Amino acid sequence: MKTSKPALTRGLTLLFALASGTIIGNIYYSQPLLATIADTFGYTPAQLGFLVTLTQLGYAVGLMLIIPLGDVLNRRNLIVSLVLLTTLALVAVAISPTFILFAAASLLLGLTSCVAQLVVPFAASLANDQERGRVVGTVMSGLLLGILLARTVSGTIAQLTDWRTVYWVAAGMLLLLSACLAKALPDDQREQSNWRYAELLHSLLTLMRQHPTIRLRSWYGALGFASFSVFWTGLTFLLSAAPYHFSEAKIGAFGLAGAAGALAAGYAGRMADRGHGQRASGIFGAAILLSFVFIYLGAYSLISLLFGVLLLDVGVQGMHISNQSVIYAIAPNARSRITTIYLTSYFIGGAVGSSAASVAYHYAGWLGVCVVGALFSSLLLGTWLIAHFLNQQKALNSLKYSD
Repeated sequence: MKTSKPALTRGLTLLFALASGTIIGNIYYSQPLLATIADTFGYTPAQLGFLVTLTQLGYAVGLMLIIPLGDVLNRRNLIVSLVLLTTLALVAVAISPTFILFAAASLLLGLTSCVAQLVVPFAASLANDQERGRVVGTVMSGLLLGILLARTVSGTIAQLTDWRTVYWVAAGMLLLLSACLAKALPDDQREQSNWRYAELLHSLLTLMRQHPTIRLRSWYGALGFASFSVFWTGLTFLLSAAPYHFSEAKIGAFGLAGAAGALAAGYAGRMADRGHGQRASGIFGAAILLSFVFIYLGAYSLISLLFGVLLLDVGVQGMHISNQSVIYAIAPNARSRITTIYLTSYFIGGAVGSSAASVAYHYAGWLGVCVVGALFSSLLLGTWLIAHFLNQQKALNSLKYSD
């Protein structure tokens, strides 16, 4: 029997935001710690650049295989269970005695951390149509702050103690979070479903065929996050070498420089609620491309690098919220599966960007990193321009035939 939708209070919205940010941070703790972790296991930082890729690939697998269950299972129980599993994965990372076990635990951590993406559609399903963009923007602000501040937190803790303590602290936070979620999340009674797991996964292809907008927005997301990952993976190599020679704490502190980008989430959500999602996407795409001019100059000027970080994060976060606000309005009963399609593409893009940054820096240094980032963002903006032109032509043709 279908029950009435629970009220989405301000406090519950903020809990959703806190949960998504705390969980997603698990994927990014390692970025400012690459040099330290590499030294522990006898590798160079460049050789361990793929660690970020490995965790993101685990995350993408979780998005593909676990998140669709949110459309048929009790999301409250599923979220709490996965948060507890993520806690165990963090402990496994912290106690890993060898690099092979560390890599396996990192892959598992990425896999279970996909639970962050059950939180966003759950919040969207509880929101009214008139406020969905704002709610998604608020929750995603928490998630994006988690991505950015994770580097600052991990770098600071590692500077004061060691890198393993970062994962012990994260495990403690998630254990506390699981208790809060178990108490505060509304019960998510679902209508009886006859879906088989294989059918549920196959329906992802059906949704992609039926809704070109999902395909387009997934492409935007993949290219935007590829640009983002190119920079943040390559940044560790730049700042740990001459002329900066920054410590883990200083490298991690760069997350604070981009934290203002999370403000773009609320702005993008409000624009989507007003029907301006397409225009917003073009603005944010242009910001991503422009940022790499300042990021390149960051090899010589810290001020330029800081401005480039801010501009990049505003563009990527704004694009992400614009995408989600649009796709969550397409099929209300399939939001978890839509999340799977979009974010699997998104994090595959991130994994490609992280790998490309390591290769580019190895062969061409910071210039290579910036060129690769600019190529990804140029492809994004070019795709948007083509889609915008086609939409304009379609609108003109509709007016002509209506006359």
